[in-house]
Amino acid sequence: MNEQHLDERTRIRAAIDRLLAGQPTSSNGSLTVVALAAEAGVHRMALQKRHADLKEEFYARVRAETHQTPEVEKRLRKEVVRLKEALKDSRAAEAESRHRAEQMALAAAVLLLRQPDAQDQPAPGNVIPLRPSGD
Repeated sequence: MNEQHLDERTRIRAAIDRLLAGQPTSSNGSLTVVALAAEAGVHRMALQKRHADLKEEFYARVRAETHQTPEVEKRLRKEVVRLKEALKDSRAAEAESRHRAEQMALAAAVLLLRQPDAQDQPAPGNVIPLRPSGD
C-alpha cells in the first residue's frame, strides 16, 4: 500500500470515530458513506473501491454501537421485499396463463371430438380446411 492510501485509511478511521461520537467536523453527521467520505475528505468511490473494508467496518460499527440499521441496508431490504412481491405476482400471472392455455387446449379437443367427421360435411365458405378434402 502506498503512502496516499495509508493516509486515506487513517483519515477514514478518524472520520468513523467522529461520526459515531456525534462530533462531525466537515459533514452533516449522518451515518452514511456519503457523510463518511465528506468527513474523511476522500472521494466516495475511494470508499467503494480502495477501502471497501473500511466501509463495511463503518456499517458494522453503526449497527453495533448505535443499534441502528444503516440507511443503505434499509433501502435494500425494502427493495428485496418489493422484488419478492413482484416475483410472486409474476409467478401467479404465469400460473394463470398456463391454466388458461390448458383450458383452451381442452376446449379445442372437446370441440374437435364433438364434430361429426369433417370430411362428411363441406366447410363453410369462410373456412379454409386444414386437412385436404378426400378427393
